[in-house]
Amino acid sequence: MSPDRDPIREAHRQWTRHGWSEAADGMAMVTSVVRVQQLLMERIDAVLRPLGLTFARYEVLRLLSFSKAGGMPMTRLGSLLQVHPTSVTSAVDRLERQGYVERVRRSDDRRVVVASITGAGREVVETATTGLNTEVFERPGLEADRLAALTELLGAVRASGGDLVDG
Repeated sequence: MSPDRDPIREAHRQWTRHGWSEAADGMAMVTSVVRVQQLLMERIDAVLRPLGLTFARYEVLRLLSFSKAGGMPMTRLGSLLQVHPTSVTSAVDRLERQGYVERVRRSDDRRVVVASITGAGREVVETATTGLNTEVFERPGLEADRLAALTELLGAVRASGGDLVDG
């Protein structure tokens, strides 16, 4: 394959040539989404890595900072972030070691563990958000008029996978 050809388009051509034309468009879409995710994660990591954060840990901090009390039960965090409880525990463990989050047992129900953002956590999440807004979210790679359309299309894919999607 020539280095000046789109590898995903070439893969689509090969899928069709090998008799998988019914799957070719889907393969090209999935492969494109995966590649775009890689490209966006490179940009996100360039902002977060110097702050000692991953996107998963950033999401935990941002969510905690949005809550009125600055904290929420670990189970609620996992539900809102749509991740396995083990992933939440791992992220909170690291954030706790970094001094950005504290774990507290609720006084009314000692079985419930609440993750609470610290002052240092609030500072780093604001710095991270400023960087992400400037370097990634304000310039995601599409014109503004196309962003809503793509988000809606991706919402349809999410909905078909079982996500609750407003619309």
